[in-house]
Amino acid sequence: MTDDIHKRKSEHIQYSLSEESLGHASNGFDAYRFRHNALPELDFGKINYQTFMFDKGVRTPFLISSMTGGAEMAETINRNLAIAAEERGWALGLGSTRVILEKKDFLSSFQLRSYAPTIPIIANLGAVQLNYGVTADQVKRMIDLTEADALVLHLNSIQEVIQSSGDTNFANLLEKIDLLTTALDIPVGAKEVGFGIDADNARRLRDVGIAFIDVAGSGGTSWSQVEKLRSQDPIKKQAAEAFAGWGNPTARCLTEIRNDLPNASLIASGGIRDGLDAAKALALGADHVGFARKVLTEAVESPEHVVEWMKVKELELQMVMFGIGAGDLSALKSTDRIEKA
Repeated sequence: MTDDIHKRKSEHIQYSLSEESLGHASNGFDAYRFRHNALPELDFGKINYQTFMFDKGVRTPFLISSMTGGAEMAETINRNLAIAAEERGWALGLGSTRVILEKKDFLSSFQLRSYAPTIPIIANLGAVQLNYGVTADQVKRMIDLTEADALVLHLNSIQEVIQSSGDTNFANLLEKIDLLTTALDIPVGAKEVGFGIDADNARRLRDVGIAFIDVAGSGGTSWSQVEKLRSQDPIKKQAAEAFAGWGNPTARCLTEIRNDLPNASLIASGGIRDGLDAAKALALGADHVGFARKVLTEAVESPEHVVEWMKVKELELQMVMFGIGAGDLSALKSTDRIEKA
C-alpha cells in the first residue's frame, strides 16, 4: 500500500510538469484590470508588502502551495523550495503528509524546518482520510514530525473518483473536521485542489472551526486530468475528459467568500500565473497568494533557480503597487483602482 503511494506521488510530479495536466477553465482574473496611476507619489524602493501569517512576520504575502512529498524526487524539490522560501520570506505548504503515518521511508521530504527555521510551514492531509481511520492523535504526530505551524485539510472529491482505488466516502466529513479542529492547538484550514471553494462551503467550514480557507480555484493544474494521465482504466479516462473545464474560478471564489465572510482569512491559489494575478487576488480579498505548478520546474533544478523565479514574482507585485499608487498591502487591499475589464 505504501509503495503504491510512493509510486503515485512520483507520477503526480511527472504529470504535473506536463502541459496536459492543465485544465481548460479560467482562473477568472482576466475579467479584472487595474487603472494606472500616472502620479503614484511613492518611492518605488520603499514599497512594503510585508505581512503576517499565523502570527509570524513574513516579507511577502506569497505561499508555495502544497505540491508533493513522499517520493524520491520530492525530497530534492521540497528542500529546494524550503531553502528559497526561507531566503525570500515566503510561506511553505507541504504535500499530503498522510504517507508518513504509514511508513517513514521518505519522512525527510517533509522535514524541512532545518532549511526554513523562521517561515510558516503548513502540513497537509486529505480531509477524506478522516473517514478512513486517520485519528486526531495521528494528525498530532504528523504535525510534530513536520514541525508545522498549521494544518490544511484538502478537499479533492473529483480527483479521488478518477484516481485508481481512490477514497470516495466524503459523507459526514464536517462532523469529523469539527472534532479535529477542537483536538488540535494549531490553526486548521481547508483547501480545494483546483476546483474551488465557494462561499456556502466556506461558511460551513468556518462553522466547524476552520481558521483559514485556501480557495484553490480553477485555472491551473486539473487533478482530474493528472489522474486521467495516470489511469489504466478506459472508462475513467473517458469520464475525466468531461471535467477538463470543471471548477469555480479562483477570482469568483475570492469575491464571493470575501463578500459573505468579511473577516475570513483567505489564501488565493489556483492558476495564479504571475505577480499581476497575485495583486488582483490581494485587491479582491485575499490575504495571501499561493503558487504551485509555476515554480515546479525551477524546484527540480536548484534553490537558486527558485529564488530567481520568486524575485520576478515579487518585482511584478511591487510594480503593480507602484503603478496604482499603493505603498503597502493595506493600500493594495483597499484600492479603488481595480475594475471589471
